[in-house]
Amino acid sequence: MTHHDIPDTHPRKQSLMLREKIINGLGSNIVATAGLVAHGRGEAFDYILGEQTLPAARTAIDAAAALLTTATRPVISVNGNTAALSAPELVALSAVTGAPLEINLFYRSPEREQAILSHLTEHGATRVLGVGNRATGRVPDLAGPRGQVDPEGILQADVVFLALEDGDRTEQLARLGKKIIAVDLNPFSRTAQYAHVTIVDNIVRVMPL
Repeated sequence: MTHHDIPDTHPRKQSLMLREKIINGLGSNIVATAGLVAHGRGEAFDYILGEQTLPAARTAIDAAAALLTTATRPVISVNGNTAALSAPELVALSAVTGAPLEINLFYRSPEREQAILSHLTEHGATRVLGVGNRATGRVPDLAGPRGQVDPEGILQADVVFLALEDGDRTEQLARLGKKIIAVDLNPFSRTAQYAHVTIVDNIVRVMPL
């Protein structure tokens, strides 16, 4: 089923369209297979929220905007799911705030890096960090590829905007003294708990706000 096949009267039309974006992202090597599971988990929490932005989330969005605009070295962390769902909005946020985009992946490969880079540049991104030999920095106590960061990006950032992120990574970034803004539909996740500003909402609703 494609978005053209989903009737406007379908009560889950928006949800089904987002699923299609994730599935298409898997086919184009932007999304990892595990990203499908993560999206499904988030979808369940979104149902609990009534698939709407609650007042508490709007307050958190205001706080996040203030933190981003007053940051000295903000960085926007991008993974496969966020790129598949909100690439144009992430590029727009980067342009407005001056924060570069940095690709950070739990399941990292040169092919996925290039696929996400191409996807972001197709939507107007002009500065994307964390690709190839740029990701030579490391987050302490994070083994494997997920600990790789760009020395000119997250490693020296004072504020990091991230979404749908691995909890261990969020915890370690916070321990490095980074101020973390997180978008996460699960308020009980480690990312939601360790972030300084947590927006409990769907990224596709948060970004336009």
